Amino acid sequence: MTLEIVKPGLATSVQDLGRPGYFHLGIPEGGAMDRYALRAANLLVGNPEDAACLEAVFMGPEIRIGADCILAVTGGEMPIKLDGEPQATWESFAAKAGQVLSFGFLTGGARIYIAVSGGVATEPDLGSRSTYPIGALGGVEGRPVQPGDVLPIGAPNGAKPGWSVPEELRRGPGSPAELRVLPGLYWDRLTEASQAAFFDDTWTVASEADRMGYRFKGGRAMEFVDREQPFGAGSDPSNIVDGCYSYGSIQVPGGTEPIVLHRDAVSGGGYFTLGAVISADMDLIGQLQPNMPVRFVKVDMSEALLARTERRQMLAQLRQSLAA
Repeated sequence: MTLEIVKPGLATSVQDLGRPGYFHLGIPEGGAMDRYALRAANLLVGNPEDAACLEAVFMGPEIRIGADCILAVTGGEMPIKLDGEPQATWESFAAKAGQVLSFGFLTGGARIYIAVSGGVATEPDLGSRSTYPIGALGGVEGRPVQPGDVLPIGAPNGAKPGWSVPEELRRGPGSPAELRVLPGLYWDRLTEASQAAFFDDTWTVASEADRMGYRFKGGRAMEFVDREQPFGAGSDPSNIVDGCYSYGSIQVPGGTEPIVLHRDAVSGGGYFTLGAVISADMDLIGQLQPNMPVRFVKVDMSEALLARTERRQMLAQLRQSLAA
């Protein structure tokens, strides 16, 4: 079975749960920006949770179906059409060979995940099919899909149409979105007034928002505690001697606009990081559109761990719901 890309949409790429284990070599984990949505899409069509899907941003692709199969679309809200007939999001539906899957205009969120029974079966690189264009890894020859690409699909697995994710298990960012932040290694580089302002201000998503990172604007510029810059750090107080970046790190070049590093971000650099968005909230960032309001919420380690536990419990409820 195959999927033929008639129109690629905007930045549509093959993604799974990524390729962990190579960050120390400068290769990011990558994978779906909204991991929960990808897992849900796969469960709806009977795939393993880490099977490869298509991730589309803001605009959906047009795809010709090569054989009878089961499909599901999760994540952002975007009208689904199969040969022009509407289909529901967060629900599995049947498609026949020769039919064309297409999409209307985005009405909520930012990214959709298109899963097919059997999973997208492009060649993996370093254990993952996720597309990482900068490193030319995964996807279709290391790039997003293009018109005329024919994607191989794995063997059908007995999935059925009509499986649905309950409303209470469909997670979105809300407005304003709240992103919980654990202050980190360089937090004390900011004055107390700037520390407070970062959490008091309402920020908006800037246009520079992609798989490498999301920039936020609209808050007050940050002030730094006076110090003599160490050798190799540069003259700007937001510069440091190069250090490592964790997934979700928040760097603030020039002290003006925070950037949350996401799936395809670099592993280190010369900007200070004030902390990190907790892992439980990173999926929400993948569903933010430019100009959406955002509040950062300060948490401690115990709160971050509790949020991670709650997210795991929600995923367990999802599995149980679809297994039933």
